[in-house]
Amino acid sequence: MAAEPVHKDPSKSGSASRSGSATKGGSASGIAAGSAAGTQIGRLAVDARLATPEEVQACIKKREALIKEGKRYDLGKIMVKAGVITASQLKRLLLPSGDDTMTPNIQQIPGFRIMQKVGAGAMASVYKAKQLSLDRIVAIKILPKRLSEDAEFVERFYKEGQAAARMNHNNIVQAIDVGEYGGYHYFVMEFVDGQTVYDHLVKAKQYKEDEALDVMIQIAKALEHAHDRGLIHRDVKPKNIMLTKDGTAKLADMGLARQADDVAAAEAEKGRAFGTPYYISPEQIRGVTDVDARADIYSLGATLYHMLAGKVPFEAATPTAIMQKHLKQGITPPDHINPNISTGIAEVVERMMAKNRNQRYQTCKDVVTDLQRVRDGKPPLEARSNLRDDVLQNLADGAHAEEEYYEPHPAQMRHHTGSTTPTTSTPGWLLAVAGVEFVAIVMLVLLLAFK
Repeated sequence: MAAEPVHKDPSKSGSASRSGSATKGGSASGIAAGSAAGTQIGRLAVDARLATPEEVQACIKKREALIKEGKRYDLGKIMVKAGVITASQLKRLLLPSGDDTMTPNIQQIPGFRIMQKVGAGAMASVYKAKQLSLDRIVAIKILPKRLSEDAEFVERFYKEGQAAARMNHNNIVQAIDVGEYGGYHYFVMEFVDGQTVYDHLVKAKQYKEDEALDVMIQIAKALEHAHDRGLIHRDVKPKNIMLTKDGTAKLADMGLARQADDVAAAEAEKGRAFGTPYYISPEQIRGVTDVDARADIYSLGATLYHMLAGKVPFEAATPTAIMQKHLKQGITPPDHINPNISTGIAEVVERMMAKNRNQRYQTCKDVVTDLQRVRDGKPPLEARSNLRDDVLQNLADGAHAEEEYYEPHPAQMRHHTGSTTPTTSTPGWLLAVAGVEFVAIVMLVLLLAFK
């Protein structure tokens, strides 16, 4: 379950967070406006993280084309046929949600006065409220009754609150309370008066370099704080970064957070990909059990890429195809897409998004150092350092190599090719053998000619 604070003035673009932040006067989840009946299932699929807005929009266009041909199909059936969701997932989405969170029981949560509903989604509703004891505004996320009766879902909900409560940092949304009243489970958190990075991208397309750096430095510090406490976020992305009106960036949504040393949880999740396809790290896609802080660094790099380039690092028709690109395909350097950014920040992004995690920044502290250097007009020394000795040392210490992928150090690729697309090298012995064979063939031709 994803925890997400709410912004008071939602973007009119129609974007919505997957945990329930919806807009006023616009369609949810970034799906273009259409008939309510025609798009509601798509919105639910996005809110439930079963589909991306782009996938749903493609299905909506397909449905419109069929209607023009005189054929009428439900959007849900089209999504199933396109492989966006499964038939069983569609069946669950069609179950009545029964937004019952405005019942008298919820209105009477002890110690709080509900003021207004500010967000809703497939998994939760979020309210602006006043904490009476401290006379302050808070956000309360409440599970609907149908999910409050799901023991596994409720357990994840409480783990989310507990993970957030372990942290105390100005750049992390503060957890205040978690509890149950009248059969409803709720999570009280800091109310963030502002918008998400995603909202800004919808409106402005790209960030200016200095603005992106200001946000990323803060979030990298937030992640450093979490990692120091053994927590891996596992879902860093633009929708999970809140921005206050005074420019403070806050990391939200601990719904997928996990203790790095939680062996039982790691084994239970083995082989399953947890994260958002556009920003997920290669090791999360593989479902390895030893996911660590470097996975968050990759996702932070993918987020920074989106902020600078105005587009996600990889695009494809399905989540599976996108994740395959994260595994196998090199990124187009962001400064090749947006020539207004510096080479320095592009190098930082490339280092953060190295597919081999041994070649990424190893800690968020190092990320902060390079980001701050670029912000000050200096070269990113860590991004340009050669990590081959470190990689060899890791292997000597027993660290396993990344499966099915080898890539040169990002700085080496940029220096030699001007691109971060992985290149292959031919072993020296093979070149030598080829050379000897070539000489032998030439001599044979000469002998035959003289005869």
